[in-house]
Amino acid sequence: MKIKSAVFETSAPTRASCPNWALPEFAFIGRSNVGKSSLINLLAERNALAKASVTPGKTKLINLFRFNSSWCLVDLPGYGYAKVAKTERAEFNHAVADYIEKRDNLRHLFVLIDSRLTPQHIDLEFLRWLQGVGVAFSLVFTKTDKHSAAATAATIAAFKKASADFLPDFPAVFATSVTKKTGRTEILVAIEQQLKHA
Repeated sequence: MKIKSAVFETSAPTRASCPNWALPEFAFIGRSNVGKSSLINLLAERNALAKASVTPGKTKLINLFRFNSSWCLVDLPGYGYAKVAKTERAEFNHAVADYIEKRDNLRHLFVLIDSRLTPQHIDLEFLRWLQGVGVAFSLVFTKTDKHSAAATAATIAAFKKASADFLPDFPAVFATSVTKKTGRTEILVAIEQQLKHA
């Protein structure tokens, strides 16, 4: 898929305030500081489409970007971010859960995981919840340039083993590196295939 245009559409605090349109949406989510904004910029081939930050949890709203005027990429707030009041965190978690569970436009969810880390409890618990929701999702292992291909493969295998009790059918996996620009084509091909069958 060739990306001819990628523009910021709007930021929404809740599902109800998201655009009332028929565009299919593909959402990205992950723990804070997993490299979500950088990956979105790589997909768009734009350096500053999504705002990357060294401060974990910078994204607190549901950010929507229109690609090729025909589909939407959704940047969801990272789960488990710090430095926010407990009441605000509760509202944020509710808004994201509500979007994932009830947004009719959502076609697929890409869950980003840091390939350098062993399976984290917060990631596994999120995947366990997601499996119960019944939303189609894939796993995107980020920052693969930070170590060897063998180490990335070991991380993926560890996640598969750690989630075997609640994920009997392991989802599709993408390995990405913003620095080396790997994984972009594979993710866009996956989105294109789903658009054809929408």
